[in-house]
Amino acid sequence: MIGIIGSGNVGANTAFFLAEKGVDHVTLYDVQEGLAKGKALDMMEAAPIRGYRTTIRGTDNPDEVLDADIVILTAGSVRKPGMKRDALYQENRQIIEGYARKITNMDTKVIIVSEPLDVMTTIFAEKSILPSSQILGLGGLLDATRLRFLIADELKVSMENVAAQVVGRHTDDMILLRDYCCVSGMSIDNFLSEEKIKELFEQTRQAGALIVEMAGRASAYYGPSAVAAELAEAITLDTGRVLSVSQVLNGQFGIEKVALSLPALIGRNGIKQVVEPTLTSGEIETLKQSARLITQTIEEASHA
Repeated sequence: MIGIIGSGNVGANTAFFLAEKGVDHVTLYDVQEGLAKGKALDMMEAAPIRGYRTTIRGTDNPDEVLDADIVILTAGSVRKPGMKRDALYQENRQIIEGYARKITNMDTKVIIVSEPLDVMTTIFAEKSILPSSQILGLGGLLDATRLRFLIADELKVSMENVAAQVVGRHTDDMILLRDYCCVSGMSIDNFLSEEKIKELFEQTRQAGALIVEMAGRASAYYGPSAVAAELAEAITLDTGRVLSVSQVLNGQFGIEKVALSLPALIGRNGIKQVVEPTLTSGEIETLKQSARLITQTIEEASHA
């Protein structure tokens, strides 16, 4: 069973995508009484038409989701126009810490969606008794998905033929790995000019903020929901996908005890193996600077 904490736009749409995929049974929870039950009922009433093989149910009792095989954590405030992701740290920290202490089933895998993503993944791992390999944040997988769309849209090619890789922090200083971006195995340099590649990379960095500004009051949720469902599917079905996820690093590129996105082989128990891409000296320094900024954010908040 997959438990989803938070039944707002991201949580509800994640449940919807999981049902569409037929991955596993889903239980939705939200602190607002009745919200999870109402949304679950609404989705299940579409089941006869959509042919769902799994069920979605809602609950007002958090204990019914805490022991799930996978817990997807979407609870917390979302960005408003003009707001940086890190500004959500103080608002969402206590929520994340609380659930980190409450999830005690050692077999549970946790997918962090709440922002600021890498900070929240770091905090959850610090407070949790779970192995860090079972704690994964969306991070680079979401950013790479956005980049894949932009490349495919620009070239008018099938999105299935486009591969991209993004590592580092899920902020403006994410690291888009040009050498790992390709169309049917061929480098994007064969298709796009230097100027256009830089433009698409910058659009990827600003993609989340652009959606917030355009929507006026809502943060992105269809993209994050689809990515959360994709990651949950990779774990549940043990598909052996290699995906860039935010994870607490253990010495990779000289970084420890801070969550940043790197490619990882995903299996039934979470992260089976971390894959270190080839990075330039400048990219490694950006990665280390991101780690320092996350540590600084957490330390400053603890003294506030």
